[in-house]
Amino acid sequence: MSARARLGRAVEWEFERITLPRDFSRNVVTRMLVERAEHGGWELARVRITPDGTRRVILRRKIIRQLRAG
Repeated sequence: MSARARLGRAVEWEFERITLPRDFSRNVVTRMLVERAEHGGWELARVRITPDGTRRVILRRKIIRQLRAG
């Protein structure tokens, strides 16, 4: 099995948790998350809206490891 095939199976993720107050509009939240996605490589893993209107967002991105030659 090649090194590439072994790495393809076990993807490692880095997570970031963000809590956004209820007074942020949907458009503001969308712009913030798009900015993080475009410039930080993050993708949306989960959004949870609590009963009080607070948004709890979990972002994730792949951890890319360099293989050593030789």
